[in-house]
Parts: sequence; structure tokens; C-alpha cells
Amino acid sequence: MTQHRPRGVHGQTVEALASRILSNEFSEGTILDLPALRAELDVSLTALREALKVLTAKGMVDARQKRGTYVQPRTSWNMLDADVMRWQTTASDDPNLFEELTEVRAIVEPAAAKKAAERATDEDLAALRDALQRMSEAGTDVDKMVAADLDFHRLLLGATHNEFLLQIGRVIAIGLVERDKLVHHADPSDDPVPSHRGVYDAVVAKDPDAAEAAMLALMEKSSADLALLKKRNLEN
Repeated sequence: MTQHRPRGVHGQTVEALASRILSNEFSEGTILDLPALRAELDVSLTALREALKVLTAKGMVDARQKRGTYVQPRTSWNMLDADVMRWQTTASDDPNLFEELTEVRAIVEPAAAKKAAERATDEDLAALRDALQRMSEAGTDVDKMVAADLDFHRLLLGATHNEFLLQIGRVIAIGLVERDKLVHHADPSDDPVPSHRGVYDAVVAKDPDAAEAAMLALMEKSSADLALLKKRNLEN
């Protein structure tokens, strides 16, 4: 996966402000000094305000008369916004963040696998088979492994032919990429193919209960991987 690079002054300003909020340089309740920020970032006041509008829409900042523009608590952030998810997962290697994401996946993906087993078309199955093959061929190439893994999960959610699940999947996938990078780098020899093949085989067999069970097993493995990663981080 290539690193995200914001385009233009607007995108760079949004990213710069978000980075400072995520790093807690601008902590909850911080009043932003707009003239100082404008000078520091070397942007027009209009460009700065437009960037702040983006962060306001994502729940990260707000503005009030007599108080000014300030940083919102995390509970106000739009966690399912694609940018917010990306910013969080790329700014931290804290397994606790990925534990929460894994909990969401454990709720969504087994049910999605069940629906995929009922609804997947021949085209869906061919695409899933291709992703599984690329996963198998990736070996210890972490980037290729992560890309194939990501495609498999996206395609599985797409095979439900439910637009809401597909949208949720796109957000989950952003966090999944960063999680998989950490896990695969920690243990490149770990082979994720068998657990994914179990899901694929059940979907091909059009066995909803088996697909759900296979995905639950995959989620349990994911939780175990994160627990091991967290333990290693604590020991280092």
C-alpha cells in the first residue's frame, strides 16, 4: 500500500492540523490561535478556515462565539469517517486501538460472510479466489500479503450486495491495513491463507452457517495475533 500524500495546500493543511490533534499537541479543549497557525503554516486565513471546516465536519474541532475554535473530545469525532480512521491508525501502533476495530469486525464480518454465502455471484467467487491466490503467492512479502488480505475482506463484504455493509467495509479496511502491517511484520512466517481459505470454501459451498463459523474462527485468530503483539510491545 502506498503512503497517502495529500494534494495541494488545502489537503496539506488539513493533514497538518489533524496530525497535531492526533499527537495530542493540540489536546482536547485547546483553543487554536488562528493568526499564529496561519503564519506558521504559511497559508492564507481563508485556506486555514476551509481546512478547519473539514475538521469541524469530522467532529474534531468546533467554534463558538467568545470562545473561538477549539479541539473537540474524541467522543465527538466521527470515528467512521475514512480520514479519521486513517489518521488514527497511521498515527499510532497502540494495539488497544486495533482491539476496538477487531471487536467491530467480529460483529460485522461473520454476518457478512453468512450473507456472502447466500448471495455471491460467480464473478464474486472468481475475485475472492484471485485474492486468495495472491495471498498464497505473497510468501513473506508483507506489502503483497496485506494488499491481498485487504482485497479479500473488501470483496467478501461486496459479495453481500448490501451497500451499507460495503461502506462499513471500506472504513474497516483502512484500519485493517495498518493492523495487518504490524502483525505480519511481527511474524512474517505466520500464514493467514488457511483461515481465509476456510471462509472462501464455505462461501463457494453456499453454506451460510459454515461461512459464519469460519469467519468467527478467523476473527479469533486476529484477536490472538493482537494479544501476542501487545504482549511483545509490553516486554520491549
